[in-house]
Amino acid sequence: ITTQSLRSCRVMNVFQDAVCTLNTLQTNASALEQVKRERGHPQLQLQAMRGFLQRAGLKVEELDRLNIIHVTGTKGKGSTCAFTEQILRKYGFRTGFYSSPHLVQVRERIRINGLPIGKELFTKYFWQVYGRLEETKDAQISSMPAYFRFLTILAFHVFLQEKVDLAVIEVGIGGAYDCTNIIRRPWVCGISSLGIDHTSILGDTIEKIAWQKGGIFKLGVPAFTVKQPDGPMKVLQERAEEIGVRNTNILQILQIHNSECS
Repeated sequence: ITTQSLRSCRVMNVFQDAVCTLNTLQTNASALEQVKRERGHPQLQLQAMRGFLQRAGLKVEELDRLNIIHVTGTKGKGSTCAFTEQILRKYGFRTGFYSSPHLVQVRERIRINGLPIGKELFTKYFWQVYGRLEETKDAQISSMPAYFRFLTILAFHVFLQEKVDLAVIEVGIGGAYDCTNIIRRPWVCGISSLGIDHTSILGDTIEKIAWQKGGIFKLGVPAFTVKQPDGPMKVLQERAEEIGVRNTNILQILQIHNSECS
């Protein structure tokens, strides 16, 4: 057995330990109770996320340095993020990309320059964040963030430590109360095609869903959306005006025919 193979085995073992520990955050009783409690008071979700971020040793203000492109939508938000990241990388930027879900390994959710972070880096940064959260538990604060929240905090930590030039962040669910929406000053916000999704959380009409998605808009930050049906488009425009978006840009979806690709 070579030194290299022993090292590879060790890396794999500690990586698997990290993944197993991460998986304990998925469906435990305290996490489910946390979700039930916050569902009736959605504003508590962002408040809780800020608390977890602080316990992990990060400040919301630090996220401003990441030059975030924040994207939500119902259909195509993942593809929009992927295309955006690839274009910016081609222009020489060092990119971070946070998306969900993953296909094979959880490392796929957190990418640097288009590639999932390595097992060693994942393990290193995982235990840094997990350790800080464990250390800050006490009689009053005994909870750990649920799976997606933890990965969001981990992604922010990785991107800050790896000094990316910019980060493309895909919203998990909705927008207004999604845990990624603790971002204060993104570079730009984007909304892909809207439709009916997660109605138990976001509302049972496309207009209610549009209100939630428009919650990622920020004061003075430009926003882009593809053309939406009249109802949700009106809601997005009202949200943009209410929040104070710098420019609201409506993009036309390019129709590419097979004959043009041949």
